Amino acid sequence: MSIGNSPADDRPSIGRALQQARISAGLTVDEVSTTTRVRIPIVHAIEQDDFSRCGGDVYARGHIRVLAQTVGLDPAPLVAQYDAEHGGRPAPTPAAPLFEAERLRPERRRPNWTAAMVAAIVAVVGFVGFTLFNGGSKGQSSSVAADTASGKQPAPKSPEAVPSKPADPKPEPSDSAIAGVPANKVTVKVTADNGQTWMSAKDHNGKLIEEGVLKRGASKTFTDNKRIDLVLGNAGAVQLFVNGKEVKDLGDDGQVQRLSYTKGDPETG
Repeated sequence: MSIGNSPADDRPSIGRALQQARISAGLTVDEVSTTTRVRIPIVHAIEQDDFSRCGGDVYARGHIRVLAQTVGLDPAPLVAQYDAEHGGRPAPTPAAPLFEAERLRPERRRPNWTAAMVAAIVAVVGFVGFTLFNGGSKGQSSSVAADTASGKQPAPKSPEAVPSKPADPKPEPSDSAIAGVPANKVTVKVTADNGQTWMSAKDHNGKLIEEGVLKRGASKTFTDNKRIDLVLGNAGAVQLFVNGKEVKDLGDDGQVQRLSYTKGDPETG
């Protein structure tokens, strides 16, 4: 479906376009609501072009954008269509004029006597420390000179043994992720190879593991002790590996597939 390329009077309404795309993707309103966190009554209202339940234009644009992304539409033309039909975006509020800095008289700063006293104390302490240090250094130099004159050589200090840090063990090269799948579990890898798709995955207890839109080129891997149940909204766009083996001929573009795999597969359930 192409939104925005046809004349304005021929294109479907926003709600109609979202509804048609949802049906084409094989999604129910409940599934869209779960994925987008938009409540079911609001999804129904938007598909009927009723935006009064959205809570304002800002929320309506946000709902349109997230619903379009979930059902595989470009949200930009729909948001632009909403702006055109509802008076456009509000004009930005002009910034307040800058104040004239030269009119402000600088406040006279009072002398900081506390800082001056601290600086004086620091100077005195530094002078005393410098004097003591020089005195100690001269005494040590005299002692070294006396030992040298008498033929004594200062004993060299033995270097302290520095414990050697064992080198970090380098990880051994591993086989590919497909070859290393555990034999006692079922492992399913889904890749949106030829386009994006809506998908969901559940474990053998029916608990939802993952749900949402898988962008083109993205991958998801799921593992369970017994079974993985999949729903693919665009089977023709998916590359599927089950327990390290590729499952081919999943379906055509736009076709919805419901699949189930166990440890002994690949065999469609």
